[in-house]
Amino acid sequence: MSEQQVREELTKYARRAVAQGLVVGPGGNLSARSGGTMLLSPSGYALEDLEPDEWIAIDIETGETRAGSTRPSSEVLMHLYSYRVNPDIQAIVHTHPAYTIALSLVFDELPHLFPDQSALVGDIGFVPYVLPTTKLLADAVSAKVEEHTALILVNHGLVTTGKNLREAYYRTQVVEESAKVYMIAKAAGEPKVLTAEEYKEIQSLESEAYRVQLLQQLKSDT
Repeated sequence: MSEQQVREELTKYARRAVAQGLVVGPGGNLSARSGGTMLLSPSGYALEDLEPDEWIAIDIETGETRAGSTRPSSEVLMHLYSYRVNPDIQAIVHTHPAYTIALSLVFDELPHLFPDQSALVGDIGFVPYVLPTTKLLADAVSAKVEEHTALILVNHGLVTTGKNLREAYYRTQVVEESAKVYMIAKAAGEPKVLTAEEYKEIQSLESEAYRVQLLQQLKSDT
């Protein structure tokens, strides 16, 4: 993908995040790699208002912002550190989904509940509350992005990663749906969760491996 194509993809998924209620107001931030550059949402902008040329270009190695750019998202360190520690990450989606945040207030885990969660996301990590926009949060998230593709930030939100924006965004959707299902089930009784053996069986399915591979290869679904 060219840098312009990455900018257009970021714009598309930023608008989807707002349309699907995953962020409100100027909350949340998205980024994607373009070579050695990270393209990140700017500070103070509502995601649905962003145009392709407004994403901030930042050198991943040095952290320097391209000349003439506006101020990057206040979570810039969280994104930069994550790209630096895990070269496989090509996109990061940070949102504030209601069910995921609600779950983080009362539970310290989100078990495996259904096949899509196990196949597309895997084990979901939790990051205890850390003051947002700080180096402490950046350190806490980057310490876990090699082990997890989805991290629930307690009292804060959700971070998902992927080999492209589509994969990272789908993981956001699946985690929020998982949190919703778990909260509803908990209100009614004790949920039946998948065992470790059942989870591993799902991940070993050839059909699921093919679906994940296809998701990673597709660059755009416009």
